[in-house]
Amino acid sequence: MSRYQAFIFDLNGTIIHDMPYHVKVWQDIVNELGAGLSLEETQAQCYGKNQDLLERVFPGRFNDEEKDRIGMQKEERYQQWYRPDMKLINGLDSFLQKAAAAHIPMAIGSAAIMFNINFILDGTHTHAYFKSIVSADDVVNSKPDPETFLKNARELGIAPEKCLVFEDAPKGIEAAQRAGMDAVCITTMHPAADFAAYDNIVAFIDDYTSPALNRFSK
Repeated sequence: MSRYQAFIFDLNGTIIHDMPYHVKVWQDIVNELGAGLSLEETQAQCYGKNQDLLERVFPGRFNDEEKDRIGMQKEERYQQWYRPDMKLINGLDSFLQKAAAAHIPMAIGSAAIMFNINFILDGTHTHAYFKSIVSADDVVNSKPDPETFLKNARELGIAPEKCLVFEDAPKGIEAAQRAGMDAVCITTMHPAADFAAYDNIVAFIDDYTSPALNRFSK
């Protein structure tokens, strides 16, 4: 049995491969507001809470109510675009089943709002696997701050160093490192070279069929 006693999953890019949809919708939204960002420039901003992204792109321009309205507009457009293509990343269903059979508690730690988390977990019929769900609505500081993952650990009742995080983004890997947690990095949106700064990565995987995962879910 692996030394890890709990698994914590990011959502977007880790449970489902939907980040290209988020990036394209955000590009459309911010450019409609006058940002003039390329797809690559938009992708670089796609981390943390919606409100934080808008503040990075438009410093001081919008109040909290306006940010919430724009963020919800973005999520509604994203859901409309992504719904027909929704599916789990290859191999994840089997991996979740094996972990549940081994009585490994699992959690979602995401910068998404619950509106999107429920959309994905309900749409993929995976809600029952996760004993803790921490969303953007539940924390003050988003990734790369460790607050999200530390709250997952508290809710699961597992020491942070016994939790293994599954992430696809450098800011998420950094959050895991700052929480004292090892991580499996899934390279859906970033190549392995983008994670060279982090020493808490125990495996790189393309999807959940990777043999590298066998030692974590037996």
